Amino acid sequence: MTSLTSQSIVGNDGIPDGIAPDWVLALVVLLVGWYGSKLLVRAGRPYVVERMRRRSVAEIGLRIARAVVMLAAVFVILGIFGVELSDLLLSVTILSVVVGVILTPVASDLVGGLFVLANRPYEVGDMIELVDQEASGHVVDVTLRYTKIRTLENTFLVVPNSTIRERDVVNLSADDERSRVSIEFVVTYEGDLEEARTLLEEAAEEIDGVIEGGPGIAMGSTKYPVRPTAFIESFADHGVKLELNFWVERPYLPRVMRSKIHEAVWERLEDADVEIAYPHTHLVFDETSGTAQVAVDRAHGEIPSDTGSIDEQTAD
Repeated sequence: MTSLTSQSIVGNDGIPDGIAPDWVLALVVLLVGWYGSKLLVRAGRPYVVERMRRRSVAEIGLRIARAVVMLAAVFVILGIFGVELSDLLLSVTILSVVVGVILTPVASDLVGGLFVLANRPYEVGDMIELVDQEASGHVVDVTLRYTKIRTLENTFLVVPNSTIRERDVVNLSADDERSRVSIEFVVTYEGDLEEARTLLEEAAEEIDGVIEGGPGIAMGSTKYPVRPTAFIESFADHGVKLELNFWVERPYLPRVMRSKIHEAVWERLEDADVEIAYPHTHLVFDETSGTAQVAVDRAHGEIPSDTGSIDEQTAD
């Protein structure tokens, strides 16, 4: 009797009957779910991206679809091993409570991701600037947890979506990539002010990447001239402050444009009646300069009586 029972449980190859086939079937279901979901996402990506018109939302939707396929595969595997649905729901409930407590920061990132998707402050391919970090770059990926940015220094910046809601984010290429840039110059009062303005405008116009002219760029109900224009900003302590406004074709060009314009202005200053102002200190000596101190010194005999005035000493 014992021999028959042992033969009914253990096969000829020493592996228990009814268990090895289940493991093999579970492995097959897992592989089918993994590679099948991968192929499904790859095949459906062009259609989904075209239909949704927002790459970030499409990518998240494809990830969710793949997760659903994998979850279905897991349920099938659990059914192969005879796991009851009621026991599974109880285990999932307990596990969800534990995971929810541990992964609260992750949940905050997910809520931030939903905020990004709903409000659409930026999209994959846009150039944005994080004002608090003074970092700019192109958005390369948007997930429910984080936003990945390739900075202008060719490095990756991963920003949790939970912090995006608390930051000032400037989208430099949402509707129009053309960006206005301003540079301040201070010229002396003695120079030719009109020549200085013309010099700045012409220096900007000759730089590649600066928009030379054309119809004004509408921003709300206001249209701004696109050609470089120099304005008189104020009368400063050391000279007249001018502000040169110009537009560049790409939002990642301002730093390069500033450098080139400064170089062009520097080259033109040599032949112009224009001088860049800088702080000067003037020491003025008149007939009363140092008189009181000289009188005291003479009273104490520290300075001979035939010594000249302080002005003569200064001149020597």
